Amino acid sequence: MSSVSADRLGRLRLHVAAAVTALLVLAPLGRPGYVLRYDMVFVPRQPLRWDLFASGDALPRAVPQDAVVSLLSLAVPGWLLQRIVLVAIIWFAVVGAGRLVPARRELTRLVAAIGYAWTPFLAERLLLGQWGLLLTYAALPWLVRALIGLREGRPGALPRLIVAAAAAAITPTGGLLALTTVSVLLLGRGGPGRRACGAAIGAVAALNLPWLVAAMVTTAGGRSDADGVAAFAARGENWAGPLVSLAGTGGIWNSLTTPASRGALLVPVVTAGLLVLAALGFPVLRDRWPAGVAARLGVLSIGAFVGAATATLPGGAAALRWLVAEVPGAGLLRDGQKLLIPYVLCLVLCAALGGERTAARLGRPAGRLALIGLVLLPVAVLPDLAYGVAGRLQPVRYPQEWGVVARAVAQEPGPALSLPMSMYRSYGWNHGTVVIDPLARYLPVEVVTDDTLLVGDRAVDGESSRVAHLRAAITEGRSLAGSDLRWVVVQHRSGGTVPPQVLEGLQVVHSGSELTLYRNPTVSPPGVEQRAGWPLILSLGCALAMLLFAILSLSRRPTAW
Repeated sequence: MSSVSADRLGRLRLHVAAAVTALLVLAPLGRPGYVLRYDMVFVPRQPLRWDLFASGDALPRAVPQDAVVSLLSLAVPGWLLQRIVLVAIIWFAVVGAGRLVPARRELTRLVAAIGYAWTPFLAERLLLGQWGLLLTYAALPWLVRALIGLREGRPGALPRLIVAAAAAAITPTGGLLALTTVSVLLLGRGGPGRRACGAAIGAVAALNLPWLVAAMVTTAGGRSDADGVAAFAARGENWAGPLVSLAGTGGIWNSLTTPASRGALLVPVVTAGLLVLAALGFPVLRDRWPAGVAARLGVLSIGAFVGAATATLPGGAAALRWLVAEVPGAGLLRDGQKLLIPYVLCLVLCAALGGERTAARLGRPAGRLALIGLVLLPVAVLPDLAYGVAGRLQPVRYPQEWGVVARAVAQEPGPALSLPMSMYRSYGWNHGTVVIDPLARYLPVEVVTDDTLLVGDRAVDGESSRVAHLRAAITEGRSLAGSDLRWVVVQHRSGGTVPPQVLEGLQVVHSGSELTLYRNPTVSPPGVEQRAGWPLILSLGCALAMLLFAILSLSRRPTAW
């Protein structure tokens, strides 16, 4: 068999592995409806609204993610868009890791491919609904592969890098991880490729402009509640403690989004075995990649691990508390476990090559069996990632009342308040699953929701002065008729109560078993909104234009992703 045919067959195997993995993980999504879990909210048609592009009084945690979803919703319904996104995450994670690993055996590629797509990190962040962060996870192998191509002067490497970085930069954390990865792997490199390296760093920096501009124009101070450091610190999932959980790519702060299998007695033993394999595989990675690339990725992965573990290390929590309270934007570091992505990639690549090295010593029959065992090991250790993380990803339908309320507020646009005050909701029709308030994305008008996050018995304060003012008014029992709100929506059966005096002077427009919609007759008609619109539009337009240019550039030449 020729090398070209073998390469095509190898790619086909990776795509088959991706299809099987996506089917195993996302099988429940074959039913109609929307999966609503924690930060994952999709609605039939997410509206194009200024506050979804950039909130005027909150930090841009979902910029440009919400804007991208709103734009795509013009062409694709929300139920389909959610499935496309989730399948793409798993598919590109499988194929990307399999293509990136410098293997000499096809089974080694499958070890890396399945190992990267079947991790505690992916399972836990999927249960937390952070699909934007998982796009970064899926894009990182492609980004590193493009960086290697750029260092070697391969044609089309820069456009490939831009496409991968654009997928990663859909959230601020992802954009910073992409920029850090590009900088670590390229900075300090001299020679004829210096100009291309500078262009790459500049391009990825430009892809971060949407959330950077949004952060500059918001009235939120940029500093966050330092109590969030303890609330979001990495957590031990078994007898070995948080550091070993992080080493095994788990350790998320939320115990409710941890697969049950992570508490098994043998999980730390398997983690230790993977670290041994990774130590055996790192010299192989160093020898097969261009000089210095493996060492730089290793430094990046160590930095990612330290960042994830900082809150659990002596003195680390105190340092983080100071940073979060005093340095604008440092709140991104509170949930350190999400920074593990480069570490996960490096661990999987090195462990796969360590398995290949061990298999070569064992000989053909035993070595092949050993590699097959490594392909199946992630599934054996984390069996509850299958079938929607043991059935926890269940599609549901929105009650018909939601559509009735959406149509009513669309006839008279104006800001709405969602009551009772709570950032997250738990609905009976959503099987009691916790989800961030979907009204903020469902209604065609700006929806004010609470920004105080409850983590166990801790309350982590938000940044919005407007929300704080409304919360004080409700606590004191003052009527909302004197506010600037056009609408108030009371959600029944989602926890909490609303003092009756708060609703005095408001007109009932719709009253149902799930929602009651009130209209404020005293509020003035909305005027022209004074928002820093043009900088936001220009920054997002710049990023989209760069992405489009990269895609067109790749479409004009034969390319093998």
